[in-house]
Parts: sequence; structure tokens; C-alpha cells
Amino acid sequence: MKLLSELRAEGRGQDMQAVVERIPYARFLGVSVERKGNEITTVMPFQESLVGNTTLPAIHGGAIGAFLEMTSVIQLLFDTACEWLPKTIDVSIDYLRSARAVTTYGRAIVTRHGRRVANVRSEIWQEERDKPVAVSHGHYLLTPY
Repeated sequence: MKLLSELRAEGRGQDMQAVVERIPYARFLGVSVERKGNEITTVMPFQESLVGNTTLPAIHGGAIGAFLEMTSVIQLLFDTACEWLPKTIDVSIDYLRSARAVTTYGRAIVTRHGRRVANVRSEIWQEERDKPVAVSHGHYLLTPY
């Protein structure tokens, strides 16, 4: 992804908001990135278009899964010197409770980082961080085929 090289050349290699703004589905979901020191938090504000269950209302599981995966990839880009956008090899998602019609936050941690593959665990929550809505564990390819 040429964007990553360009951002690093400009001295903005850790500007994850600039990366998110170039990902169309992230823009559709309204994802943004907050940075406090060396920690980043992804934020997905509630939108009516994200509702999957109108009875509750609850955010659609596909939007939750995509947000978890984006959180993992953004953390990988923040922590590493990847030259390309990491590709998903495998991801496992545990949906723990309904995601209500409020803003959702996410954090990830790289649990293993090799030369070609990284393992990342991410979690998302809404009003209380100790009550996650969903968690994921994924494997990502860092280098192109």
C-alpha cells in the first residue's frame, strides 16, 4: 500500500487516522482512531444504518466483526513497520453480548509478531471497558505473497 510509505516519508508513520480515512469500509462505519501516548483506541460511533436487530436495537454482527478486524489491523500498523496492509489469514470472533445503539470502542494487542505472520487479540466495548461486547483472535500476513 503506497499510502504507508508516503506517510512514513512525511514523518506521519504513526498517524493511523490518515490510514483509516483511506479505507472505504472504515469510512462507511465512521471509524476513527484516538491516540494517547503509545496506546490507540478505535471508535465506531452509532449510526442507524448499522442496526441489525431493530427490536433491541442492536448493531449488526457483521459490523462488529469488521470493527474488530480493523482494530487489529490498525494496531499492527501502529506497532510494526509493515510496508503493506496486513492480510487476514484467519480470525475467530466471540460475540459476548448485544452491541447497543451507542458508540463502540476497541483496543488490540499484538500477542506474537514474526517476520511474516502476526497474532493479534482485540476487544470492543461500549460504556464499560470491563464488559466487552465481542473479542477476537486473528492471524495476519505481514508480507505480500
